[in-house]
Amino acid sequence: MKIDAEGELVELKFRTDSYKSMAPAELSDAVMDVIKRARGRMQQRVMEAYAPFAPEGIDMEAAREGGFDPAKMMADLGIDKLDFPDFGRPGR
Repeated sequence: MKIDAEGELVELKFRTDSYKSMAPAELSDAVMDVIKRARGRMQQRVMEAYAPFAPEGIDMEAAREGGFDPAKMMADLGIDKLDFPDFGRPGR
């Protein structure tokens, strides 16, 4: 199996011909399982790579699952979002 930089599956090789005797649903389940496990391993590797750069107290697992709230983190640090100019919006 080969996955590109964007995480897309670009190649899948079978090492034996045993897949030929599998029912289509069984083969599909097996392929999906391999992809799921590969994605999980890649997510773990990314989290391990970025963890040293995360602010103190950030739960990387929660962040991966979408549970990180940057506005709350700023508020906890006593920083108001209005302390920064909004450079991203023209006319402001």
